[in-house]
Amino acid sequence: MTDATGGPRHSVSVAAVIVDSAGRVLVTQRRDNARWEPPGGVLELEESVLDGVRREVWEETGLVIEPTRLTGVYKNMPRGIVALMFRAEITGGTLSTSDETSQINWWTPETVAERMDPAYAVRVLDALRQDGPAVRAHDGVALLTGVAALPR
Repeated sequence: MTDATGGPRHSVSVAAVIVDSAGRVLVTQRRDNARWEPPGGVLELEESVLDGVRREVWEETGLVIEPTRLTGVYKNMPRGIVALMFRAEITGGTLSTSDETSQINWWTPETVAERMDPAYAVRVLDALRQDGPAVRAHDGVALLTGVAALPR
């Protein structure tokens, strides 16, 4: 990606990992590509990071959340997208699908590892850990080896 001057440009996305009392994680199936991911999306230019994650979760799930901690920073190397992941708690709203989500489910960590693309599964699984935040790079599907990252 380049900006108007032809220089490099990045996009920033935000997402939330929401865990229920049984240890399951809230996941959404996107309408545009049918992939399962934690709720989130692109940060708008005029909004703060935390307001962006609140808005994205609201738009995709109907839930009001409060982010509680940053759990990871992930870069899609080919596309120049930097994703910020947060743990969050539900504070209100009613769970429902949207124009962006075709399904919403609660998955165990094992189901996340089995059914979600590795580049997204690692974000969820990192968020379940107490150490961190993680810093990783991926190609849109799989983690990249040989790219500097903080050890886990």
